[in-house]
Amino acid sequence: MSALKTHPEAGEYAPYYARYIERVPEGDLPDGLRRQNVETARLLSGLDGSRALHRYEPGKWSVKEVVGHLADAERVFAYRALRFARADETPLPPFEENAYVPAGGFDRRSLPSLLDELASVRAASLTLFSSFDQAAWMRMGTASGHRVSVRALACIILGHELHHLSILRERYGIGG
Repeated sequence: MSALKTHPEAGEYAPYYARYIERVPEGDLPDGLRRQNVETARLLSGLDGSRALHRYEPGKWSVKEVVGHLADAERVFAYRALRFARADETPLPPFEENAYVPAGGFDRRSLPSLLDELASVRAASLTLFSSFDQAAWMRMGTASGHRVSVRALACIILGHELHHLSILRERYGIGG
């Protein structure tokens, strides 16, 4: 079976990421990423300005900040995938999401501009992933002190967004 149609093995990612990978259904990863892009836009595109600034409790991210975080995280994971797919074994440092979000100033931007950015990031990720051959998908590198495969990184991107979409539905009351 193709590396693009199977979940990564437990040794291909840090245990922390299991919570994202477990959310990803079996099937073609690039196809899942394309479908998700449409689903996220459909879920969020109709929100008005005040709803986009909603936080489900004090100290939590606004909807806009969640969208900005999704774009930032996908960029980081895709960059890691690029490095490892190209057989660059230089260990990569972690990224601190809780520092990125306030520095991103996402609440000052319109939700449509953030959704456009997220769609652009996803298009770039899909273009990158479509360039990988079977060997590239299985290459590994070290990020945040843990070994991770390229296919695990694609799966993490998909599962990470599924995680946040679930939170947007359950805690923010978006989309029923």
